[in-house]
Amino acid sequence: MKQIQHPFALALGALSLLLLAACGPTESAQVPEQRPVTVRTAPVSMGTQVAEPLRFSGIVQARQRATLTFQISGNLVERSIELGERVEAGDVLARLYNPGLEPARASARARLKELSTQLDQSQREWDRSSQLQEKGVVSVQALEQLAARRDGLLASVATAEAALAEANHMLDESILRAPFGGRVEALLVEKDEFVAAGQPVVRLSSPDGREVEVRIPAFLLNQVSLGQLMPVWSVQTRGAVPVTGSVTEIAQAGSVRGELHPVLVSLPENTLQPGEPVEVGIVPNVQGEISVPVLAVMQATGGNSIFRITDGYAQRVPVTVHRIIGEQVVVSSESLEQGDQVVYAGLTRLADGDAVEILQ
Repeated sequence: MKQIQHPFALALGALSLLLLAACGPTESAQVPEQRPVTVRTAPVSMGTQVAEPLRFSGIVQARQRATLTFQISGNLVERSIELGERVEAGDVLARLYNPGLEPARASARARLKELSTQLDQSQREWDRSSQLQEKGVVSVQALEQLAARRDGLLASVATAEAALAEANHMLDESILRAPFGGRVEALLVEKDEFVAAGQPVVRLSSPDGREVEVRIPAFLLNQVSLGQLMPVWSVQTRGAVPVTGSVTEIAQAGSVRGELHPVLVSLPENTLQPGEPVEVGIVPNVQGEISVPVLAVMQATGGNSIFRITDGYAQRVPVTVHRIIGEQVVVSSESLEQGDQVVYAGLTRLADGDAVEILQ
């Protein structure tokens, strides 16, 4: 005879099986451990421990150079040089014709001769009158008048001599001479052209000595000193070893906001050529200030911060950013010290308190 099982008995049996399964030897589920975040770190620097120098661009130029002009106007009647020609100091480069120069000198010469003749005559008259005055023939008043006329003519002669010297000088200015030995860089006026006074005519440069001028902001001027050595890279060959230049001139800071100030750097002989674009490196001195890599600083609504590694864990530290110097940024913080390790790579996967693994 078949037995009919009650539904309550079936439910009780299923419950018993569940209890036995719960008390069995199977292992309970475990929460997986969080893996450390892989990051790269860099130490907090202080003082002059800035990794890379700041680079400022410039063009190599001759140390001794000049743009020559006439001090008078006229037509260029002679130009005895060619582009790139080597000249010596005192060589005639060009001549100018001004129709008023020769007559002005002739007039000044004639005026001087006339006044000199009158002065000689006045001197003889005074000598004769002086002898007659001793004999009582000529009065003292007449002798004084002759002396006054003689002295006036003497002053006029001096003025005429100065006018003749000026006329000779102006005539000499019609001849353009090389002030030093060098090469002709540019010819700015063609023959038979009219040249105004002060108009550039020839550009000359000496092949001896090279220099480069760079312009830097005012806050870097106190980081540069005369004789300081600086690396100079050629833009055309960036992979080459830099040339070492020396600072020869430093401008003074002006009152114009944002103005850049020139610094002149002398280059070694037979290195870089004039016209070559270069970059001059300046390593700023930040004594008493701490700096971290630019990539280590995170910007957020609550302010800037960095992650410092302490005992293998990341700790968010607020910082105040002052200025960027190359690949470093100068910051201030109450808890950062020189030598602390800060994260500069792997920040996007990092949170405050995370365990980290530092890649070397």
